[in-house]
Amino acid sequence: MDPLLLISILPVIILLGYIYLKDKNEREPIGLLLKAFFSGTLVAVLILLWSFVEGIIGIHLTAFAENSAILKSFFQAAIPEEGLKLLFLYWLIWKNKEFNEHFDGIVYAVFVSMGFACIENILYVYGGGFETGVVRALLAVPGHFLFAVIMGYFFSRARFTPLNRGRLLLMAFVCPVLAHGLYDTLCFAMDMYGEATGLSSVLNVLFIAFDIKLWQIGLKAIRTHCHVCGAKIPKGEINCPCCKQLAENLE
Repeated sequence: MDPLLLISILPVIILLGYIYLKDKNEREPIGLLLKAFFSGTLVAVLILLWSFVEGIIGIHLTAFAENSAILKSFFQAAIPEEGLKLLFLYWLIWKNKEFNEHFDGIVYAVFVSMGFACIENILYVYGGGFETGVVRALLAVPGHFLFAVIMGYFFSRARFTPLNRGRLLLMAFVCPVLAHGLYDTLCFAMDMYGEATGLSSVLNVLFIAFDIKLWQIGLKAIRTHCHVCGAKIPKGEINCPCCKQLAENLE
């Protein structure tokens, strides 16, 4: 296999395998997971098509964001990407009978996001080479994974908590957008301002700290909440206090 293709898709495969194996109580059907993954690839295609159309008609609606790390991160990346992911996630599984447990939202959100990340990663790696592939395997692809975990967590809460549905659906959009936007802001700031301002070391430290925090949030959503009902499982408890599901089966 082409080394560039391998380094492009391997982190995607690893993270998909991880979240699939974590869903121990009731595994989701492969066919629906593949639909979720290919929905994510369609998101990437739509983003690319929009950029292409902007170039043809000469109108760049987000051109104002080019010289600002914050605006570029949110308006050119986080908002359109996470918004489209959420729309496809909603369309695919909101009313699907397979969406019957809290953890399902996380699983499907990850598959949608990894579909997007796969296409994006291939394009970046073939444009930047093997070193780019290694860096993105450690940072960018896991970043999309963590944004999806956050989205899926709130998406499931919205699905199974009717009284707060609107607020939780908004959180399923806002929280991953904030995580994605801040993540990209630190990346863009290092490229755009780091050397010129002498703040490269500070920005690097901030980025590492933020990345660690994202992992803590993502893993907490996966490990410390019941995969069936979403209730928080107190440390040391054997059963979920809400639905009595064995916590050890959810680890």
